Amino acid sequence: MPTNGSGLPHHDWLDDDAGPVVRPYTVTGGRVRPVTGGFDLLAFVLAAPGATRAPEAAQLQPEHRAILALAREPISVAEIAAGLDLVVGVVRVLLGDLLASGLIALHEPSAMAHLPDDDILQAVVNGLRAL
Repeated sequence: MPTNGSGLPHHDWLDDDAGPVVRPYTVTGGRVRPVTGGFDLLAFVLAAPGATRAPEAAQLQPEHRAILALAREPISVAEIAAGLDLVVGVVRVLLGDLLASGLIALHEPSAMAHLPDDDILQAVVNGLRAL
């Protein structure tokens, strides 16, 4: 089998720009559901004061630490996933770990009762179509 420049076997499905490939279930230890919390995509996450210096932080994976770094200011679950280039399901599992450890606070979006009614949404759609 041919090798790439580093002596590793060359694979047609992997190019040099791909970098290290880590399967999502490796990051979560095989878990697919968070230990706590539902984590709506629009929910805001905020790191607890001193979270990075907490004793629990020494045991964290690099992905957990990256989330804490991003969450120094309120940030949505969707933005965390995009910022870390991780699947949302993986981010939810990692956020569940952090929430269970008390290292983050979660602020859920307001209830559906506060959304605009269908007439307003239809007017917006009609206005956009008129452009």
